[in-house]
Amino acid sequence: MSFLFESQIIDLRGLLPWVRTRREKAAVRQIVEQKRRIMKPEEVKEQSSHIISQIEQMHWFREAKTVLIYYPIHNEVDLRPLLEKYKDEKTFLFPVTHHDSMDIHPYEGEDKMKRGKYNVPEPQTPLWEDDIDLILVPGVVFDQKLHRIGRGGGFYDKFLHEQRKPHKVAVCYDFQVKKHTIPQSWFDKPVDRIVTPTRTIG
Repeated sequence: MSFLFESQIIDLRGLLPWVRTRREKAAVRQIVEQKRRIMKPEEVKEQSSHIISQIEQMHWFREAKTVLIYYPIHNEVDLRPLLEKYKDEKTFLFPVTHHDSMDIHPYEGEDKMKRGKYNVPEPQTPLWEDDIDLILVPGVVFDQKLHRIGRGGGFYDKFLHEQRKPHKVAVCYDFQVKKHTIPQSWFDKPVDRIVTPTRTIG
């Protein structure tokens, strides 16, 4: 009778599709995130401005009364100018993360934001349990088929699976969109549209 040593078991696990996919996603994520992190502040501001202009022209945004946004970290697209400009027309929401999930809370000003689990500012306001019209989704890597690789926690994938009504629009820089299909797991959720500084996909 032959026995498998621990090193051989680890090698066999590496052949499992979900393990291989996870590793591929991590590798792609790392490369793109490194490129994003070295962007200059003026680049982030300028390119974010172009994306905001495109969002403002979308009928999904113009008609939305409630918009789920996010707080940018590590040079992510900064959509915060929308908060002040449309504060009298729309209710903006932010995610609040827990150990394995996230829920949604309304934005009521910077004075009610507090750094949460991942040191990201989160609103200290009551839980939002009403409808959401539009979700502006962050991410690290995307492809032409509207697939998305996020920050790695899986919070948005779980949340997006539960949200059937809202339109889901991802925002990113052009270099974050790959021509080839990116690795996907069974639980990954594609978005409805991707907006970059120069184009709209979907």
